[in-house]
Amino acid sequence: MKSIENNFEDPKVNELLNKHFIELRSVSPEGSTHVLDIPGLKIPSIKFWSLWEDKNLIGCGALKFLDKNHGEFKSLRISDKFRNKGLGEKIINHLINEAKKLNIKKISVETGTGIFFKPARKLFEKCGFKPCKPFAHYKEDLNSCYFSKDII
Repeated sequence: MKSIENNFEDPKVNELLNKHFIELRSVSPEGSTHVLDIPGLKIPSIKFWSLWEDKNLIGCGALKFLDKNHGEFKSLRISDKFRNKGLGEKIINHLINEAKKLNIKKISVETGTGIFFKPARKLFEKCGFKPCKPFAHYKEDLNSCYFSKDII
């Protein structure tokens, strides 16, 4: 598995991110949608990676710097044909390793509380993330749950 940083212009990456954005918007109530579109992922405080097996896009994920030691995962997504193969864990581990290189000590993530988001919640828990209070700009919201993990 190889990773490529900031390759938003690749048609496969662009398609996956657009699908992710549209799908999450459709399953999240207004005011509780925190998904970033491609321009939102291009801001300087975010690093983005796509992961590949040969010419097949496995998935992607981003790391947003909240401060010098605290990061947030954004836009974690597995391509449909790679789902249910344990690759979500590999993407999270890849992003954790990249975060460590950047001296990040803690990773947090926000996800939904609905049925659609159950696989994401299970994945974060499997990867050692623990429920936490809202962080950064987030507030208590019945449609959101929050997780964090120290990666020292």
